[in-house]
Amino acid sequence: MRVAPVLVLCLFGGIVGLVAQPSGKTLDIYFVDTEGGQSTLYVGPSGESLLVDTGNAGERDLTRILETLQAAGVRRIDHLWSTHYHGDHVGALLAVAKQVPIGHFYDHGAPHPNDRIVSKAFLTSYEEVSRGKRTIVKPGDKLRIAGLDVTTVASANRYIRSNVGGGGRPNAACAETQQKDETSYIDADNGESAGFLMTYGRFRTVNLGDLTWNGEIDLMCPTNRIGAVDVYLTSHHGLERSGSPALVHALQPRVAVMNNGTRKGGAADAFRVLHSSPGLEDLWQLHWSHNAGLDNAPATFVANVDDQAVVAGVLTAPAGQGGRGGGLGGGAAAHTPAHMITVRAQADGTFTVTNTRTSFRKTYRSRE
Repeated sequence: MRVAPVLVLCLFGGIVGLVAQPSGKTLDIYFVDTEGGQSTLYVGPSGESLLVDTGNAGERDLTRILETLQAAGVRRIDHLWSTHYHGDHVGALLAVAKQVPIGHFYDHGAPHPNDRIVSKAFLTSYEEVSRGKRTIVKPGDKLRIAGLDVTTVASANRYIRSNVGGGGRPNAACAETQQKDETSYIDADNGESAGFLMTYGRFRTVNLGDLTWNGEIDLMCPTNRIGAVDVYLTSHHGLERSGSPALVHALQPRVAVMNNGTRKGGAADAFRVLHSSPGLEDLWQLHWSHNAGLDNAPATFVANVDDQAVVAGVLTAPAGQGGRGGGLGGGAAAHTPAHMITVRAQADGTFTVTNTRTSFRKTYRSRE
């Protein structure tokens, strides 16, 4: 449901910033800070809503999600898409379902049998809350949202084999991308992630959850079925386990948004691949990464930044003592207040990205 086009000052549960209410025919995207998890809200031109993932369990992420819904004028979640069943992606789902009506649920089906961290208790409760209104998506499936084209491109370790939009060209980046040994991963459900390509007119964005490196190769090689996108949400929080050249360089995003935490994601290898991607204009981050040091984006493009003393300590610490590395875990206290990155896209392909911490925004004109 749409509300009047005004600016709302959000002073709630840790999120502070000016969030522009949807107005007119736009696609609005809200990248919620879940401290290295994922929760992304899409509000289409008709006001229809899609919430992808629900962050971690507990009041912190629940409050941030609920208040984002309120700021966006969303009183009902029309579609709730779970990329996979890890706690940083579905942690607040059951709590959200108690607070907000949900029209339909989407997921990749049964978890990977070798995953050792998926909660069986959650799965039982999820089956109950989604009963009668759940779709297990397959590559090629469409999610019906007025004014948008949402196509499933990956699900349950299967990948789309037909061309979508501008896709269908050989992917030259496959030659520089070697597979990794993923046999030791205890979190195998990452590779099952259900992901999609969303198109609004000439604007294109992709969300692949925590799809891992080898899955990206299976999706994108030898043919790039997806084509180029305008906004790429980094796979797997910017961990070195994902974000391969075969994916990133083929997508050729103009903007990348990294849903990292201070010590989770934001790996140096992920930055290297992004910065070498043809056509990338800007990287926006939900957090300044301790793992990246000087490779972090300029502060105007980072939604949540540690105080100067912490940043200085990370930058001047001897190698191996500043928190640098892959960054699989947490370790840092939650940022309060929290800030978001938002995107407002028009059907002609023009879009504006905003950092709610500083109200800094940048408009990217449609590709010719």
